[in-house]
Amino acid sequence: MNLFSKKLTFILVGAAIAFAGCSKKPKRPSPNDTVLGQGAGGAGSDSLNPLDSSLSGATDASAAGLEARRGTEIGDQIRDLVDPVYFDFDKSAIRASERSKLQEAQKLLNEHPEQRILLEGHCDWKGTAEYNLALGDRRAASAKQYLQSLGVSADRIETLSKGDLDAVENASAEQAAKDRRVDLVFLKK
Repeated sequence: MNLFSKKLTFILVGAAIAFAGCSKKPKRPSPNDTVLGQGAGGAGSDSLNPLDSSLSGATDASAAGLEARRGTEIGDQIRDLVDPVYFDFDKSAIRASERSKLQEAQKLLNEHPEQRILLEGHCDWKGTAEYNLALGDRRAASAKQYLQSLGVSADRIETLSKGDLDAVENASAEQAAKDRRVDLVFLKK
């Protein structure tokens, strides 16, 4: 019996030590180490340039039409053509006031059939990393579903959740509201 109680004590102490480390938030990867970070004009990329109209190729001619509107070219991506879609706190439903942004994106996609779109879901800094990644995914999926209801083919829409990777920690209410969004990124290839 004495040997049994020693083993039980050893197991309980080991379990307590193992679970003590679980309460910490996991270390987040650098955006440069993520799938879109390396070689796709991620945060560490030197390819962040103002747009120029010196594009070549048949498909790039109509891409110049997108780039001429406004926006920033980052590798094969065109950002800021359409304003982000903002969400309420802890919600993934698209507000009626935000639907016009997705309708504008649908119009651009119809005008440029060679283009695709990436929907990047973002969250504010509140909540765990895992929860925020899931919420960012739900927000991107909601925007995708709305675009599909407008007639955009699913094979032209990609989604990515960034969770709170780009969020300002301990942000004001105004800044946190800006972090709750889906960015609409047009893909040239």
